[in-house]
This record gives sequence, structure tokens and C-alpha cells, in this order.
Amino acid sequence: MSAASVEPVPTARVGKAAPSTRVRFVPTSVVLAGGAHAVVAPAATVEGELVVPEDVQQVGWWDGSAEAGDPFGNTVIAGHVDSATEGLGFFARLRQVTKGQTVTVRHGAHAARYRVTSVRTVKKQALATSSSAFDQLGDHRLVLITCGGAYRADRGGYDSNVVVTAVPLGPAR
Repeated sequence: MSAASVEPVPTARVGKAAPSTRVRFVPTSVVLAGGAHAVVAPAATVEGELVVPEDVQQVGWWDGSAEAGDPFGNTVIAGHVDSATEGLGFFARLRQVTKGQTVTVRHGAHAARYRVTSVRTVKKQALATSSSAFDQLGDHRLVLITCGGAYRADRGGYDSNVVVTAVPLGPAR
């Protein structure tokens, strides 16, 4: 092939990424099946424990978890089941949640809907060591956590946790 028969290479064009249409947000409210709703506040981990709001009618979004609408990782929301001074907490309702029900999280005009796939009672130690509740690498899920099992006054609380897991019903909007 001679140099005269080689066609010039066209100038390369640099592409521009399209803006994402994914909606993601930190939940500020949670709505259970039947319409009961609670305020969601950020909750941090302190010395290995998730510190949820003291007000038993509020719940806490673990600030190390995924945001609603993220493609991966669990959005973890936890709250008290009850209190000696305030009575039953909002998440006492998790004991009546069943597979197939819908849970919605919101922030302003944004919402993400989830379908409950499991409701389990897990020993406290298993939640931290062998549970996938806090997983941030797998497919996106919503995980709701409260105390459960037997109350052990001599140990300062319940011996287990109720863990509700739900999968997204489409993208957050």
C-alpha cells in the first residue's frame, strides 16, 4: 500500500457525559403499610453502636448506609421498639409487618417505594457479625431494624432484633 492511498484519520471527538437522571436522597420520613409515618433523622455509629433518636416516635437513618435511590447498598433505618418512660415506639409496628407489604421513604417531594421480602428476628450478636443488614456492596435494599425477642431486664434490654428487608419498586422519584 502506498502512502498516497492512505486516507486521513478523522479527528477524534470528545464525548460529554449525560447528566444523571437518578434520584437519590437521605430519607426524612418513613411510611409503613396502612399509612403510619415517622420522622427519620440521621443516626451515627458511636463506638460500634448505632445511636438512634431518643424520641421513640422517631427513627434514625444510619449515616454510613446508602441513600434511597442508590444502585447498591442498604438504606438502613433503625428505631426503638419501646421505652420505659415513653411507651411503645414507632417501630413496634415492625412486629406486624408482613412479606409483600409496601414501605415508602420520603424527602420533600422525592419518594422511594419498597416491597417487603422478609421479616426476621435475629440475635443481637448475629446482627452485627453474620447478618447482611449493613451490607453496602450488594443490590440496593431498605432495611428496617428494631429490638425484638425476649426482654432481659438483667441485661438492659432485648436479646434480639427484628429486621425487615425490602426491595425497590422501581427507581426513586
